[in-house]
Amino acid sequence: MLTGRQPKKLLIINILEILRKYSDEEHRLSQRDIEEILEKEYDMIVDRKAIKRNITDLLDFGYEIGYREIVRQMPDKKTGEIVENIVLTDFYLIREFTDGELRLLIDSIVFSKHIPYEQCKELVEKLAGLSNKYFSSGIKHIARMSVDKTDNKQLFLNIELINEAINKKRKVSFKYAEYGLDKKEHARRRVDGTVREYIISPYQMAAKDGKYYLICNYDKFEDISNYRVDRIRELKILDEAAKPFETLKGANGQKLNLVRYMQEHVYMYASEAEKVVFRATKNLISDIIDLFGKDVRFSNEEGDFITVTAMTNEMSMIHFAKSFAPDVVILSPQRVADKVRMDFEKTLKLYN
Repeated sequence: MLTGRQPKKLLIINILEILRKYSDEEHRLSQRDIEEILEKEYDMIVDRKAIKRNITDLLDFGYEIGYREIVRQMPDKKTGEIVENIVLTDFYLIREFTDGELRLLIDSIVFSKHIPYEQCKELVEKLAGLSNKYFSSGIKHIARMSVDKTDNKQLFLNIELINEAINKKRKVSFKYAEYGLDKKEHARRRVDGTVREYIISPYQMAAKDGKYYLICNYDKFEDISNYRVDRIRELKILDEAAKPFETLKGANGQKLNLVRYMQEHVYMYASEAEKVVFRATKNLISDIIDLFGKDVRFSNEEGDFITVTAMTNEMSMIHFAKSFAPDVVILSPQRVADKVRMDFEKTLKLYN
């Protein structure tokens, strides 16, 4: 039986919406709970048989709904004999994402530095909508998102176009923005003042330290480059075929291995990877593994120091050594050690 202002055919949709909004494994709904919400929020007066029938239909349609079966002994209306009747109760919608998984995804978006504020907020709201009202009320930190993010409103369009170019193996062109003294982004210019246009072969996009990078080849050279996706402007897909990654300097004739590439380019500097040996204090072991991966080799443990062998590029190693000085000393290659030493000597002169 069903009465009220809403048409009967909406009942099954409204029940599904109630399960999405109000239920999870910790917040289960009885048929009476659903009946009361239907009357209060949807202006539908429904008997419990109709609710049970529609939930059964949802289960038949493939919706994952958890429930509990209760066996009740009731007299048969015709014979008067006591018979067992199975009653379904404690309904809840089984979701594709757990609250922990959603929280992880939301936090990764909130603390990213490459997504514009309004688009970040919209994404967070969409993800929160995949759970129920109890989850949404528990993520009030969303209101504290930093507005100091990228100004690039075309970020997601850029991502779609880059992905399309990668799939079609086409080159793209774009202008590249950087901040000026006015704290606003401006297109990068040549020495003569004209705006520089980049033509590149795109290979992969990857997130690192809250920023989104495009791994590619700048057309004028034969090596690998990285560009911040949020700084790309006026991107266009070209008809020209992209250079194969394996033909580039530093690729060693192999296709892009993203996992290895990210381990070897811990700060996303795009120079060629090589074997680097350095001494470091043992309290940095966790940081070393976080940055360089578990493929590093430890040896010569003496007191508080160990020797580390890793595959990385020159600029990343210099940056790491400077960041953790004096707890890191580069042993080889000698030219990398010399560059760090000279940089420290220049710094010391400035302070003196």
